[in-house]
Amino acid sequence: MFRCNTMSDDDMENGDDGGSEMEAPAATEAGMSDALDDYFGITKAGSTVETEIRAGLTTFLTMAYILFVNPSMLSLTGMPFEDALFATAVAAFVGCVVMGLWANLPFALAPGMGLNAYFTFTVVLYGFGVSWQVALAAVFVEGVLFMILSLPQVGARSAMINAIPKDLKIATMAGIGMFLAIIGFREAGWIQDDGATLVNLATTESWTHMEGGFWALVGLIMITVLMARKVKGAIVISIVAISVVGWGLGVHDTYNDFYPDPYVAVDADGEAIGDAENGYTIVQDVYVSNAEAPEEYFGMPGLPEESLFAALGALGDIGADDGVGFGTFLMIMIAFFFVDIFDTAGTLYGVGRMAGKVDENDEIENSDEAFMSDAAGTIVGSLTGTSTVTSYIESAAGVEEGGRTGLTAVVCGFLFLLGLFFAGFFKAIPTFAVAPALIIVGAMMMRGVGDINWRDIEIAVPAFITIVLMPFTYSIADGIAWGLISYVLIKLTVGKHEEIIENRVLCAIALLMTMFYLGPGDQSTFGWLMDFIN
Repeated sequence: MFRCNTMSDDDMENGDDGGSEMEAPAATEAGMSDALDDYFGITKAGSTVETEIRAGLTTFLTMAYILFVNPSMLSLTGMPFEDALFATAVAAFVGCVVMGLWANLPFALAPGMGLNAYFTFTVVLYGFGVSWQVALAAVFVEGVLFMILSLPQVGARSAMINAIPKDLKIATMAGIGMFLAIIGFREAGWIQDDGATLVNLATTESWTHMEGGFWALVGLIMITVLMARKVKGAIVISIVAISVVGWGLGVHDTYNDFYPDPYVAVDADGEAIGDAENGYTIVQDVYVSNAEAPEEYFGMPGLPEESLFAALGALGDIGADDGVGFGTFLMIMIAFFFVDIFDTAGTLYGVGRMAGKVDENDEIENSDEAFMSDAAGTIVGSLTGTSTVTSYIESAAGVEEGGRTGLTAVVCGFLFLLGLFFAGFFKAIPTFAVAPALIIVGAMMMRGVGDINWRDIEIAVPAFITIVLMPFTYSIADGIAWGLISYVLIKLTVGKHEEIIENRVLCAIALLMTMFYLGPGDQSTFGWLMDFIN
């Protein structure tokens, strides 16, 4: 059938095509779509531009919690929340864009859960006990080193991950999940320390509608139900809903209660109550934290006030009389190196395996470029104020939505930048509203544990050690290291020397990690060596 458009003489004389103005935007849109298709190979991958954009949005919705979880955790070190939020968004943006444009993989990146816990609790608050500025400097140096090792011409990081037995890589993903879960349980107020059993259930019988632990349980059920019903953004929906309830009721946020040092009680005259012989009356105060609504929901982001380039400034203090010794700094960097290299490799393998991006040789597609992405994000993140960047298991949600190319990652990256305009909102999110997300993500990361060959005792025991040591030691690195060390020792002891000797990369990794954890006296071998440097 032919279609005839009636035009006036004036239209003919003026050359006015009534449809040209409407066709121009359509033509422009089609041209842009074709350009994206050509660059990312979308049609070849069996997808469409619309599907890739929707997949990027889906991925962002499933991992947007990192915008308030990561700053909340890093702020425990004394780093300003707003600085950490800026760094989190920018580092995620850079990592996602590099992953999409270079590796052309639908994997999103952001500062890693677990790695930020290592940064906060092991490097700064406990363990090494250095300032957050020095910790950022170590992340920066480690990021540069990783950039070099990730170059396709070098390919060292790909060689390392390929050298690890498949079952241990799967166990790493599961162990990280358990590590996130125990953090979530603690932040929800469901567990507490116990002098006899180390950990115990919280006093749940005292919960009321004003207790954060109760609403964390509601949030967990809400996320599960929404996910079961295939609702996109289930985690974000739950966090926002529980936060609104918490703000409205002023719910008790147990995790953020503050306990100052105990002190001796005094009377009206300022004299101590009691005496040395019979004992003094000791007072233990507690500053109760309740959820409060944000003072502002939208604002213009500014550059970090304290953390921007703080890593570079801290580098100048290394080796100084009043600074951190070279040996100590190297130990911190080595610790980050081991934690990051295996945490990133394990997570990337887990995401790639779930997304079908692991080939028949059990190798990740474009792995060198993918590792370059997290190295770039880590460098930018350390310079702005956040811990190591890694690939996120939630990327699988975008893959399930149909994402097959790097456009999915690029879309997700740009959405992270938008988060900078809502700093006031993110800062007011109660910890108990976020905790269920960690538990849910931990559960998602346990998916592949059934693929471990539990019938083979030679691999089952190292895999089990890898999984359980992560939450029990509050360290991803400890789980991976002792899993590999035990694997090598078991294989050598049962007489299967060939399997170990032929895998030279694995031998080198096991040797280095043994030096990191064992040594003369009460020191590791590395610590013993670094004493000479200090």
